[in-house]
Amino acid sequence: MFNLDVLAVVLAFVVGITVHEFAHGWTADRLGDPTARYAGRLTLNPVAHADPVGTILLPILLIATGSRFIFGWAKPVPINPYHFRDRRRGLVLVSVAGPLANVVTAVLAAVLLGFSGFTSPVLADIFITIIWINIILAVFNLIPVPPLDGSKILAGLLPGRQEWLIRFEQYGMIILVLLVFSGALGVLFRYIVDPAAKLLIFLATGVRF
Repeated sequence: MFNLDVLAVVLAFVVGITVHEFAHGWTADRLGDPTARYAGRLTLNPVAHADPVGTILLPILLIATGSRFIFGWAKPVPINPYHFRDRRRGLVLVSVAGPLANVVTAVLAAVLLGFSGFTSPVLADIFITIIWINIILAVFNLIPVPPLDGSKILAGLLPGRQEWLIRFEQYGMIILVLLVFSGALGVLFRYIVDPAAKLLIFLATGVRF
């Protein structure tokens, strides 16, 4: 049954992937790469970033099957690293920008939750869901498995050329699907996502979840 909880999760997920992809494009643009701007992706309009399967259908399927970890994707923002003055540093900064934007969004949702309190149960539920989903997106995208941001950050920080990343990339999506449906990501949820989200909610409201 498609209830308000499911609607809140879908809304929070759309918000999360939108700010994530916008942050990638905006950072690249600031570093000298106008590719995302020319492609019309420097926008907070979710339609420009949404992927029908990864943004809507898969998250709903995971919710319907009772998964505690929401997995999905948006259309990647096009980036041309050859426009960067320092290509390695530029790729790291662009990759970090997405997860960082999700953390900032979670903090802003916590602030709004604190101001509104629990005067509106529906509004409070939406803010709390935005906090959870954005923390999940931030942590998930930092996993060092292609095509996630974590793999690009790791490649940029390690010395030398990263041929292993090119070879590893063809298996990335298979590994991610296995991690999601095997329950292995439950460790991240239990020890990172869960405490971080609960801490934000507690700091905003004084209520322990």
